[in-house]
Amino acid sequence: MIAGSEAPRPSVLFVTDLAYEARGRRYSDEDIFLTSRLRETFDIALCHPRDAAALMDGFDGVVVRNSGPVLHYQEAYDAFRTRARESGTRVYNTLDGRGDMAGKQYLVDLSRAGFPVIPTVDRAADLGLLPRSAGYVVKPKLGADSVGLRFTEEPEYPGGADGTLLVQPRIDFRYEVSFYFVDHDFQYALHAPRPERRWVLEPYVPSSEDLDFARRFVGWNTLTRGIQRVDACRTPEGGLLLVELEDLNPYLSLDLVPEEVREAFVARMRDSVRELLA
Repeated sequence: MIAGSEAPRPSVLFVTDLAYEARGRRYSDEDIFLTSRLRETFDIALCHPRDAAALMDGFDGVVVRNSGPVLHYQEAYDAFRTRARESGTRVYNTLDGRGDMAGKQYLVDLSRAGFPVIPTVDRAADLGLLPRSAGYVVKPKLGADSVGLRFTEEPEYPGGADGTLLVQPRIDFRYEVSFYFVDHDFQYALHAPRPERRWVLEPYVPSSEDLDFARRFVGWNTLTRGIQRVDACRTPEGGLLLVELEDLNPYLSLDLVPEEVREAFVARMRDSVRELLA
């Protein structure tokens, strides 16, 4: 290296769908903010998820953020994962998680293993395992953002659909709460005090029991590096049940946290990406 010269900055392909419209969330605003801050450390280019496989070879690593529901571009996403694994491309989040990035099978697995999760089955023969409820939810195992979700009065499973749909009882809950992690490090929590307004969130101060709950699922996951959001609901009895373990492209609601929390999150994410690329 020439004396006095600086080492080249790592280059990052930042995958996002800036045009995707999500109810109650501003995907584009969040990713514009994140890239503006990450650009202080990395050379960054943005691309749509459909273009990631074709472009990623020209970068040191790929960061997948608010790329929208995978089911809208499943073939392109599968091609991206396959090519990344074959080429050894460093992807953030790493591709070894077993939460949402692998579909919703984990809800069935965790339910069978006795974890504190909303009871979930994926076969007609298992409907009798569900507790009695005033109603039930049927949704695709590979779904997202309520796509394909429907409600029924009785637990039912369409013929020939074994393994492709999830059935859950409708849970009476007081509120939903989300815990945000970078790698295994807790960053902040937000909650929706009004169940009918899922994305009207407010800062939440978790108890030690709350954090133990969230960390149990982060510890169960096999994600080597990346951002995870643990979504839970508070039951009338006061306990928490897992709703979702989002380890693919969790929306972060960074505009709703105090500035010092937001800055700490960005710094931790930057360090995590840097460590991955190193």
